[in-house]
Amino acid sequence: MSDIKKSDVVVLGAGPGGYTAAFMASDLGMSVTLVDPEANPGGVCLHRGCIPTKSLLHVSKMKQEAMKASQWGMTFEAPKVEIDKVREWKDSVINRLTGGLGQLSKARKINYVRGYGHFDSSNTMTISNVDGGTSQLEFKQAIIATGSEPRRLPFLNYDSEKILDAKKALELKSIPERLLVIGGGYIGLEIGYIYQALGAKSTIVEMTASLMPGMDPELTKIFENHNKNFYEGILKETKVAKVNELDSHLEVTFEDKNGEQHTQDFDAIMVAIGQAPSNHSFGIENTKVELADNGFVKVDHQQRTSDENIFAIGDVVGGPLLAHKASYEARIAAEVIAGKKSANDAQVIPAVVYTDPEIATVGISEPEAKAKGLNYKVAKFPWAASGRAIAMGDPTGLTKLIIDADTERILGAGICGKNAGDLISEMALAVEMAATATDIEQTIHPHPTLSETIMETAGAFYGNATHVFQKMK
Repeated sequence: MSDIKKSDVVVLGAGPGGYTAAFMASDLGMSVTLVDPEANPGGVCLHRGCIPTKSLLHVSKMKQEAMKASQWGMTFEAPKVEIDKVREWKDSVINRLTGGLGQLSKARKINYVRGYGHFDSSNTMTISNVDGGTSQLEFKQAIIATGSEPRRLPFLNYDSEKILDAKKALELKSIPERLLVIGGGYIGLEIGYIYQALGAKSTIVEMTASLMPGMDPELTKIFENHNKNFYEGILKETKVAKVNELDSHLEVTFEDKNGEQHTQDFDAIMVAIGQAPSNHSFGIENTKVELADNGFVKVDHQQRTSDENIFAIGDVVGGPLLAHKASYEARIAAEVIAGKKSANDAQVIPAVVYTDPEIATVGISEPEAKAKGLNYKVAKFPWAASGRAIAMGDPTGLTKLIIDADTERILGAGICGKNAGDLISEMALAVEMAATATDIEQTIHPHPTLSETIMETAGAFYGNATHVFQKMK
């Protein structure tokens, strides 16, 4: 056992929340220890989540673009997927980004420790280093940023090479001929898209009546219609009742909403049924930190836990399990620890599904507005009327605004279409600044761009959108 080291702040977990908190705390003049088992900061998001997924989605979408280019008068030979080179590309992206974070950590003189932290009390921690040995740390404040982990189905053998979670799927060791994706949320659909584009026959199975449960059904319907012939199959209101692993394949028994069963064969199964908080194995029981009934860490508006010395951020505290939410909460925690008057007052958190077409949302959706009994109106603009979308060969899409009928303030937005994720930030800013439909409609947007669809949608609210004809409001 080495001598006890001391630090103003220790951050447990180096994902987007953890490393942002560590960097911010260091920038504010505190000594910081950042603990994570990876060689460089980045967490699940950079090492085996957001970044590798988006790298592979880029490759997949490039292949699909090349395949449909003949419609525009440009013909290529059939795209050939070299899986080893695709994997190398994905790994190079990860290494570049995480390596950069490692350099930033050193530049800030952060004590980055490769290991697993375990609270011994509210101000002491034992760190088990990945290369062996342990060390002890005393700290004034701690930030828990341990994230979340995939939920598991109890009847599956996760030691089998045929059973994949997101981490194993993104390693891209091989492309199975027939892949079953259990779960029609964004993780399942994104990875199912990647494997389908790279040569697998992907089938999606979802227990609910719609893909992307909780999403505005008008947006998901556009996605489903666009992809009805892309995936090998989409089974809704269906569950997996049994999986029999044979030497050559997996025999899967499905059960529909009427209780009727049928069996299909697959070469691999990818499970994406949601995430659970990573709230175990780091000694939380040795602190005063309290958990909610669902296992997430309880925090207040300043990210404080019930232990005065410990804060928590990101997936482990619940809410939307998104990297940018974790980064936002990280800055708040670091500022509060530094004595600044800071609080979590975000009005909205945008979300993006990086499928084809992309779906991006922010604020209140139409179903939510209806359920809350709000006095609202909906404005829409179809991308079939967008010059930019048509010129790009991607007219599938819709921009939709939820507007307060009395004040005309923007309450929320949903965008389905190419690069929707790059468009949604304008609407997040609009909600945060209490912008009205007039503010959006009278802001000049460059032509021809997809962003014009936002301006046109606001115009549609007043009945004077240029490229769609309708009666005045």
